[in-house]
Amino acid sequence: MNSRILWAFSAAYNRIGDEQYLHMAQRAYGYILSHFMDEECGGVYWSVDYTGTMLNGRKQIYGLAFCMYGLSEFYRATRDRQALDHAIALFHLIERHSYDLARKGYYEAFSRDWKPLTDLRLSEKDANEKKTMNTHLHVIEAYANLYLVWPDPLLKQQIDNLLEVFEKQIVDGRSGHLILFFDEDWTPRSEIISYGHDIEAAWLLLEAACIGGDEKRIREMQRIAVKTALAATEGLDSDGGLWYEYDSQAGGLVAEKHSWPQAEAMVGFLNAYQVSDNKRFLEQSFASWRFIRQYIRDPEHGEWFWGVRKDHSPMPGQDKAGFWKCPYHNSRACLEVMARIDSLL
Repeated sequence: MNSRILWAFSAAYNRIGDEQYLHMAQRAYGYILSHFMDEECGGVYWSVDYTGTMLNGRKQIYGLAFCMYGLSEFYRATRDRQALDHAIALFHLIERHSYDLARKGYYEAFSRDWKPLTDLRLSEKDANEKKTMNTHLHVIEAYANLYLVWPDPLLKQQIDNLLEVFEKQIVDGRSGHLILFFDEDWTPRSEIISYGHDIEAAWLLLEAACIGGDEKRIREMQRIAVKTALAATEGLDSDGGLWYEYDSQAGGLVAEKHSWPQAEAMVGFLNAYQVSDNKRFLEQSFASWRFIRQYIRDPEHGEWFWGVRKDHSPMPGQDKAGFWKCPYHNSRACLEVMARIDSLL
C-alpha cells in the first residue's frame, strides 16, 4: 500500500506538476525508508504495525516489485539518486534470490532471510503455488518503469524473458485468458478466469515491450493485447461493468464488480482500440468510465468504493482504503487515459 501511494503521487506530480502531490510522495518515500527497509537481510518487509515496527518480514516478490515501481517513479519526479539506488538494489535481490535460471520466471516468496517457505500465498484467497501470474505481471511492470531511468542491459534482458514467459506460459494461446497459478515447471494449477487481470495485462505487456524497444516483441504483444482484450469482454455486463472473475469449481461467475477491474478496463480497451482501430473497444472503454462514474466513484466522500454487488449497491465490509485498496489502479487509469487522449489530439 505504501509503495503504491509512493508511485501514485509521484506519477501524478510527474504528469500534472502539483506540488501537493510531490509532498505526499516525499512523505510516502520517507516512511518506506524509515520503516520498511530491511537493513539486516536486504529488501523490504511485507508489513509493519501501526507504530512502524516490522509485523511480517517475509520477502514477497510482489511487494519488492511494487516498492521498486514506486522508487523509480519517485526518482523520475525528484532525481533523488538514493531512491534510484534502492530500486536497483531491489532488482538485484530479486534476480539473485527469485529468478529461476532453469525454467525462467520468478518464485513467489521467501522468509525474511531469503529461505524457502511452505506458505507462499500473497493473500488467503490465492493458491499456494511457486509461480503466479500476478507476481510476474507486477515484476515486469516494475522492471519496465525502472528501465526508463536505468537502461541496464541485464534489466532489458529480463524484461524480454518476462515477455517470453507471458507469451509461452501465462497467456492461454487458445482462450486468450491468463492462467493464474503454476508449479515451478509451469504446469497450470488453476482454471479461474480473472477478467480484471486479463484486461490489465492487455496493455501492461505492450507497454513493457515498447519500453524494451524490440520490434518483434512489440508486434507479438500487440497481437496478445487484442486477443486478451477480446477474452476479457466475456466478463462484460450490459451495464458496462466488468465482473470480477469466473471460477468453474466454485459455482461459476463471481457476481461482483470490484473497482480495480473497471479502472483496468478503461485503459485496456482504449489500448486495444489504439492497436486495432476497432471502435467496439473504444466504446467499451467509454462504457467502463460511465460505469465508474455512476456506481464506483463516491461523489459525496471521495475516492472509489471497493466494488459493487449485482444490484449496484456497495460491497459491505470492504475498505475504501486499506492493505489492498489505495491510490493505484484508479489513479493510474486516469493518468494513463489522460496521456493517451493527449496523444490522439
